[in-house]
Amino acid sequence: MPPASRLPPPASSVAIIGGGIVGLATAMALRNRAAKGLIVLEAESDVATHQTGHNSGVIHSGLYYKPGSQKALNCAAGREAMYRFCAEENIPHERCGKIVVATRQDELPKLEELRTRGLANGLAGMEQLGPEAIREREPHAAGIAGLWVPQTGIVDYVAVAQAMRRLVAQAGAEVRTDCRLGGVTRDGAELVLATSGGEFRCRNLVNCAGLQSDRVARMCGLNPQLRIVPFRGEYYTLRPTAAALVRNLIYPVPDPRFPFLGVHLTRMIRGGVEAGPNAVLALARHGYRKGRVNVRDLLDTFTYSGFWRMAMKFPRAGIGEMYRSYVKRAFAKELARLMPELTAGDLQPGGAGVRAQAVLPDGRLVDDFCIERADRMVHVLNAPSPAATASLAIGESIAEMAAKQFEL
Repeated sequence: MPPASRLPPPASSVAIIGGGIVGLATAMALRNRAAKGLIVLEAESDVATHQTGHNSGVIHSGLYYKPGSQKALNCAAGREAMYRFCAEENIPHERCGKIVVATRQDELPKLEELRTRGLANGLAGMEQLGPEAIREREPHAAGIAGLWVPQTGIVDYVAVAQAMRRLVAQAGAEVRTDCRLGGVTRDGAELVLATSGGEFRCRNLVNCAGLQSDRVARMCGLNPQLRIVPFRGEYYTLRPTAAALVRNLIYPVPDPRFPFLGVHLTRMIRGGVEAGPNAVLALARHGYRKGRVNVRDLLDTFTYSGFWRMAMKFPRAGIGEMYRSYVKRAFAKELARLMPELTAGDLQPGGAGVRAQAVLPDGRLVDDFCIERADRMVHVLNAPSPAATASLAIGESIAEMAAKQFEL
């Protein structure tokens, strides 16, 4: 028998790759089912450092999503679960509502379509607004029509993720940081995970790696028919005098061709107002700064035929987003459609997030959640907004899937 120091580490029942809000919510849902051990492996030095920690902090209502889609179903359940979780854990949050504002005649049919979708998705209490009613809600906003959506809220998702981490640890599961996955091999009935923090063994695996989800799937032997293309969303913050003009959240009518919601104004739970984001191609999957380039990520994007097919479909939109990225006046002009008093001088540099946008080989953007199963594995390959809002519901869905797949 080999010495104890040479024995392989005991295998966990389930290993979750990724310590973002979806991975942690999945761990929450599995914590009492994986009786023989549950471990979350996170590449960075803390949880929630990527998409979870760089979003706008909005609890989405479910207004935009196709009725019956996974987005719509999970957002409705997840939204209310998120409000309950925040109340139970004393996490600062507010159900403040938002206005979607139409500023042109051609946006009115789209606004009506949003109202119809909202009703189909169970949103009660929406109000159609004329110009005067818009100003009653948001005195400095401008528009020819609007839609008030009371279910929308704001929260700090990093605080949510930290609370999830604490509860997972209290249940006896492990959350290990600084464990970047480098390879997956099989050893009989076990999966061997080679990470920057050492070797781990598990009998089952859940991939919640977000921006790296397609790569993790390939490490595990899958060949997913999509690729993650990163898009950076850049924000400004309003100077205090301008921030005082905004009461809650003000959104434009979005272009239905894209999964992005357009430049909007968001009051933040810890104070201040964010303006943005635009959506530009990131040259690195963790490219939160302009000019940051990762050669591997860049090659992955530029050698992918799906990216070029997508780019050829929407060249004008892409050029417009790039222009607003580098010309503050253009960004301010877009905001002024919603609030005419705002100028470029009211904008201060803010943060940025990177969205993991899954793109198919034919150039189509994957708009809904995409989860694939394999032998003793579940892979979350696309979890776009409203994933943070819906995380508790998504986690429960993944746990149910895993319980059947893994026989937990």
